[in-house]
Amino acid sequence: MDVASDDTLLTVLRDTLDLTGTKYGCGEGQCGACTVLADGQAIKSCQAKAVQYQGRAMTTIEGLARGDRLHPIQEAFLEHEALQCGFCTPGMIMSAVALLAATPHPSEAQIVAAMDKSRNMCRCCAYPRIVAAIKTAGQRLAANGSRREHEVAHARR
Repeated sequence: MDVASDDTLLTVLRDTLDLTGTKYGCGEGQCGACTVLADGQAIKSCQAKAVQYQGRAMTTIEGLARGDRLHPIQEAFLEHEALQCGFCTPGMIMSAVALLAATPHPSEAQIVAAMDKSRNMCRCCAYPRIVAAIKTAGQRLAANGSRREHEVAHARR
């Protein structure tokens, strides 16, 4: 698609593609509400120029579920009630996806540090539940990965 050189990725996602799960928060890349994945890396879409990301693999909150099946991080957020108003939730989840891809078995301290470094803010102060949800999702993803590796190895025999 054609985008203007000054269009932010957030503007294109929300206004052109109608992917409104990604939120406009501060507009300065400080709150994390606009976090999406570019080639698996968490970025702040409110600060990113859309033209810089043409041709790259982009994932928004809308792209995590597979059909009717939520992503394990989405499931864990619901299970742990890791949201109140929900405004920060898409950005938190996208940052968590990137974290777990880079660090499959994070400790609580690693989760806190990563979410702090990625500047994901929750004004409702659901942080303890968010950390618990990410930890649970990491454990489930690791277990599913181990199960899949076992199935592939068994199938090769």
